[in-house]
Amino acid sequence: MQPFVAVIPAKDEAERIAATVQAVRSIPDVAAVVVVDDGSSDATGDLARTAGADVVRHPRNRGKAAALTTGAAYAMERGHGDLPLLFVDADLEASAARLGVLVPPVADGRADLTIATLPPQKTAGGGRGFVVRLARNGIQRLTGFEAQQPLSGMRCLDRAAYDAAQPLARGWGVETAMTIDVLRAGLTVLEVPCELHHRVTGSDWRGQVHRAKQYRDVWLALARRRLRR
Repeated sequence: MQPFVAVIPAKDEAERIAATVQAVRSIPDVAAVVVVDDGSSDATGDLARTAGADVVRHPRNRGKAAALTTGAAYAMERGHGDLPLLFVDADLEASAARLGVLVPPVADGRADLTIATLPPQKTAGGGRGFVVRLARNGIQRLTGFEAQQPLSGMRCLDRAAYDAAQPLARGWGVETAMTIDVLRAGLTVLEVPCELHHRVTGSDWRGQVHRAKQYRDVWLALARRRLRR
Protein backbone atom coordinates (compact mmCIF):
# COMPACT_ATOMS: atom_id res chain seq x y z
CA MET A 1 0.00 0.00 0.00
CA GLN A 2 1.26 3.49 -0.80
CA PRO A 3 2.38 5.56 2.20
CA PHE A 4 -0.14 8.10 3.50
CA VAL A 5 -0.46 10.71 6.22
CA ALA A 6 -3.26 10.55 8.80
CA VAL A 7 -4.72 13.81 10.12
CA ILE A 8 -6.83 13.67 13.29
CA PRO A 9 -8.68 16.81 14.43
CA ALA A 10 -9.36 16.57 18.15
CA LYS A 11 -10.95 18.64 20.88
CA ASP A 12 -11.28 17.37 24.45
CA GLU A 13 -10.75 13.74 23.44
CA ALA A 14 -8.44 12.71 26.29
CA GLU A 15 -10.46 9.54 26.93
CA ARG A 16 -10.11 8.24 23.37
CA ILE A 17 -7.24 9.91 21.52
CA ALA A 18 -4.43 7.58 22.63
CA ALA A 19 -6.32 4.48 21.48
CA THR A 20 -7.20 6.15 18.18
CA VAL A 21 -3.60 7.21 17.51
CA GLN A 22 -2.25 3.77 18.38
CA ALA A 23 -4.79 2.13 16.07
CA VAL A 24 -3.94 4.42 13.15
CA ARG A 25 -0.22 3.87 13.69
CA SER A 26 -0.83 0.13 13.30
CA ILE A 27 -2.06 0.58 9.71
CA PRO A 28 0.67 -0.52 7.27
CA ASP A 29 2.62 2.24 5.48
CA VAL A 30 1.39 5.17 7.57
CA ALA A 31 4.09 7.82 7.09
CA ALA A 32 2.91 10.12 9.89
CA VAL A 33 0.01 10.62 12.27
CA VAL A 34 -0.76 14.29 12.86
CA VAL A 35 -3.14 15.26 15.65
CA VAL A 36 -4.42 18.82 15.61
CA ASP A 37 -5.39 19.72 19.17
CA ASP A 38 -8.12 22.24 18.45
CA GLY A 39 -8.13 24.24 21.67
CA SER A 40 -8.68 21.36 24.08
CA SER A 41 -9.09 22.07 27.78
CA ASP A 42 -7.87 18.59 28.74
CA ALA A 43 -4.73 16.52 28.05
CA THR A 44 -5.65 15.56 24.49
CA GLY A 45 -2.44 16.88 22.98
CA ASP A 46 -0.10 15.37 25.57
CA LEU A 47 -1.75 11.97 25.35
CA ALA A 48 -1.64 12.02 21.54
CA ARG A 49 2.06 12.85 21.60
CA THR A 50 2.79 10.08 24.09
CA ALA A 51 0.90 7.65 21.82
CA GLY A 52 3.24 8.52 18.94
CA ALA A 53 1.54 11.33 17.05
CA ASP A 54 2.96 14.62 15.86
CA VAL A 55 0.84 17.27 17.60
CA VAL A 56 -0.04 20.75 16.38
CA ARG A 57 -2.06 22.88 18.78
CA HIS A 58 -4.56 25.65 18.18
CA PRO A 59 -4.55 27.93 21.26
CA ARG A 60 -8.30 28.32 20.88
CA ASN A 61 -10.97 26.23 19.21
CA ARG A 62 -11.17 27.06 15.49
CA GLY A 63 -13.40 24.25 14.24
CA LYS A 64 -12.96 21.07 12.25
CA ALA A 65 -12.21 22.65 8.87
CA ALA A 66 -9.40 24.75 10.34
CA ALA A 67 -7.99 21.72 12.15
CA LEU A 68 -7.96 19.64 8.96
CA THR A 69 -6.30 22.49 7.06
CA THR A 70 -3.64 22.89 9.74
CA GLY A 71 -2.92 19.15 9.74
CA ALA A 72 -2.63 18.99 5.96
CA ALA A 73 -0.35 22.04 5.91
CA TYR A 74 1.86 20.45 8.57
CA ALA A 75 2.17 17.27 6.49
CA MET A 76 3.07 19.24 3.38
CA GLU A 77 5.66 21.32 5.20
CA ARG A 78 7.39 18.10 6.22
CA GLY A 79 7.70 16.80 2.70
CA HIS A 80 4.56 14.66 2.52
CA GLY A 81 2.69 16.82 0.01
CA ASP A 82 2.43 14.07 -2.59
CA LEU A 83 1.01 11.45 -0.23
CA PRO A 84 -2.71 10.73 0.23
CA LEU A 85 -4.29 12.31 3.30
CA LEU A 86 -6.41 10.16 5.59
CA PHE A 87 -8.82 12.19 7.71
CA VAL A 88 -9.71 10.40 10.94
CA ASP A 89 -12.24 11.24 13.65
CA ALA A 90 -10.61 11.27 17.07
CA ASP A 91 -13.18 9.08 18.83
CA LEU A 92 -12.81 5.86 16.80
CA GLU A 93 -10.42 4.22 19.28
CA ALA A 94 -9.33 0.69 18.29
CA SER A 95 -11.67 0.51 15.28
CA ALA A 96 -9.51 3.14 13.52
CA ALA A 97 -7.10 0.32 12.64
CA ARG A 98 -9.58 -0.71 9.93
CA LEU A 99 -9.30 2.59 8.03
CA GLY A 100 -6.57 1.24 5.78
CA VAL A 101 -9.22 0.10 3.27
CA LEU A 102 -9.74 3.74 2.26
CA VAL A 103 -6.19 4.18 0.97
CA PRO A 104 -5.72 1.68 -1.93
CA PRO A 105 -8.44 3.10 -4.24
CA VAL A 106 -6.78 6.52 -3.96
CA ALA A 107 -3.24 5.17 -4.20
CA ASP A 108 -3.95 3.19 -7.38
CA GLY A 109 -5.96 5.93 -9.08
CA ARG A 110 -9.44 4.41 -8.92
CA ALA A 111 -10.69 7.33 -6.83
CA ASP A 112 -9.58 10.78 -5.79
CA LEU A 113 -11.68 10.72 -2.63
CA THR A 114 -12.84 7.71 -0.65
CA ILE A 115 -15.44 7.97 2.11
CA ALA A 116 -16.00 5.37 4.83
CA THR A 117 -19.52 4.04 5.26
CA LEU A 118 -20.11 2.72 8.76
CA PRO A 119 -22.18 -0.23 10.00
CA PRO A 120 -24.94 0.25 12.59
CA GLN A 121 -23.28 1.56 15.74
CA LYS A 122 -23.17 -0.30 19.04
CA THR A 123 -25.22 2.46 20.65
CA ALA A 124 -28.08 4.08 18.77
CA GLY A 125 -27.91 7.84 18.32
CA GLY A 126 -30.63 10.24 19.33
CA GLY A 127 -31.15 11.99 16.01
CA ARG A 128 -33.96 11.67 13.48
CA GLY A 129 -31.87 11.91 10.33
CA PHE A 130 -32.73 15.50 9.39
CA VAL A 131 -29.11 16.56 8.85
CA VAL A 132 -28.23 13.41 6.92
CA ARG A 133 -31.20 13.87 4.58
CA LEU A 134 -30.37 17.55 4.07
CA ALA A 135 -26.79 16.68 3.11
CA ARG A 136 -27.68 13.66 0.98
CA ASN A 137 -30.41 15.46 -0.96
CA GLY A 138 -28.25 18.55 -1.42
CA ILE A 139 -25.32 16.56 -2.80
CA GLN A 140 -27.59 14.68 -5.18
CA ARG A 141 -29.29 17.83 -6.48
CA LEU A 142 -26.00 19.60 -7.11
CA THR A 143 -23.92 16.70 -8.48
CA GLY A 144 -26.13 13.67 -9.15
CA PHE A 145 -24.09 11.60 -6.68
CA GLU A 146 -26.12 9.49 -4.24
CA ALA A 147 -24.17 9.43 -0.99
CA GLN A 148 -25.00 6.70 1.50
CA GLN A 149 -23.37 8.48 4.45
CA PRO A 150 -22.75 12.09 3.41
CA LEU A 151 -21.57 13.19 6.86
CA SER A 152 -18.88 10.54 7.30
CA GLY A 153 -15.68 12.23 8.44
CA MET A 154 -13.35 9.33 7.63
CA ARG A 155 -11.95 10.14 4.22
CA CYS A 156 -8.84 9.56 2.11
CA LEU A 157 -8.01 12.03 -0.65
CA ASP A 158 -5.25 12.76 -3.08
CA ARG A 159 -3.72 16.17 -3.65
CA ALA A 160 -6.07 16.98 -6.54
CA ALA A 161 -9.13 16.34 -4.36
CA TYR A 162 -7.69 18.31 -1.46
CA ASP A 163 -6.96 21.29 -3.70
CA ALA A 164 -10.45 21.09 -5.27
CA ALA A 165 -12.04 21.29 -1.82
CA GLN A 166 -10.23 24.49 -0.83
CA PRO A 167 -11.13 26.44 1.17
CA LEU A 168 -12.79 23.85 3.35
CA ALA A 169 -16.30 24.80 4.42
CA ARG A 170 -16.79 25.96 7.98
CA GLY A 171 -17.81 23.80 10.88
CA TRP A 172 -19.91 20.73 10.29
CA GLY A 173 -20.47 21.54 6.63
CA VAL A 174 -16.96 20.44 5.71
CA GLU A 175 -17.81 16.90 4.55
CA THR A 176 -20.85 17.86 2.48
CA ALA A 177 -18.99 20.71 0.80
CA MET A 178 -15.91 18.57 0.16
CA THR A 179 -17.93 15.92 -1.66
CA ILE A 180 -19.63 18.52 -3.86
CA ASP A 181 -16.44 20.44 -4.64
CA VAL A 182 -14.49 17.31 -5.55
CA LEU A 183 -17.24 16.02 -7.83
CA ARG A 184 -17.67 19.39 -9.50
CA ALA A 185 -13.95 19.38 -10.28
CA GLY A 186 -14.52 16.24 -12.37
CA LEU A 187 -12.84 13.95 -9.86
CA THR A 188 -13.97 10.54 -8.62
CA VAL A 189 -15.62 9.83 -5.26
CA LEU A 190 -16.04 6.29 -3.93
CA GLU A 191 -17.78 5.14 -0.76
CA VAL A 192 -16.07 2.18 0.96
CA PRO A 193 -17.63 0.04 3.73
CA CYS A 194 -15.52 0.13 6.87
CA GLU A 195 -16.10 -1.51 10.27
CA LEU A 196 -15.80 1.61 12.41
CA HIS A 197 -17.40 2.52 15.71
CA HIS A 198 -17.43 5.92 17.34
CA ARG A 199 -19.20 7.86 20.05
CA VAL A 200 -22.73 8.73 18.98
CA THR A 201 -24.56 11.91 19.91
CA GLY A 202 -27.40 11.39 22.36
CA SER A 203 -30.86 12.91 22.54
CA ASP A 204 -30.25 15.23 25.49
CA TRP A 205 -30.09 19.02 25.11
CA ARG A 206 -26.39 18.92 24.23
CA GLY A 207 -27.13 16.48 21.43
CA GLN A 208 -29.93 18.67 20.13
CA VAL A 209 -27.70 21.75 20.15
CA HIS A 210 -25.03 19.79 18.29
CA ARG A 211 -27.50 18.72 15.61
CA ALA A 212 -28.81 22.26 15.23
CA LYS A 213 -25.26 23.46 14.56
CA GLN A 214 -24.74 20.62 12.10
CA TYR A 215 -27.93 21.53 10.25
CA ARG A 216 -26.94 25.20 10.10
CA ASP A 217 -23.47 24.48 8.74
CA VAL A 218 -24.63 21.95 6.15
CA TRP A 219 -27.38 24.32 4.99
CA LEU A 220 -24.88 27.15 4.61
CA ALA A 221 -22.44 24.95 2.68
CA LEU A 222 -25.20 23.89 0.29
CA ALA A 223 -26.55 27.42 -0.12
CA ARG A 224 -23.15 28.78 -1.07
CA ARG A 225 -22.64 26.04 -3.63
CA ARG A 226 -26.06 26.60 -5.16
CA LEU A 227 -25.00 30.18 -5.84
CA ARG A 228 -21.95 28.93 -7.77
CA ARG A 229 -23.97 26.85 -10.23
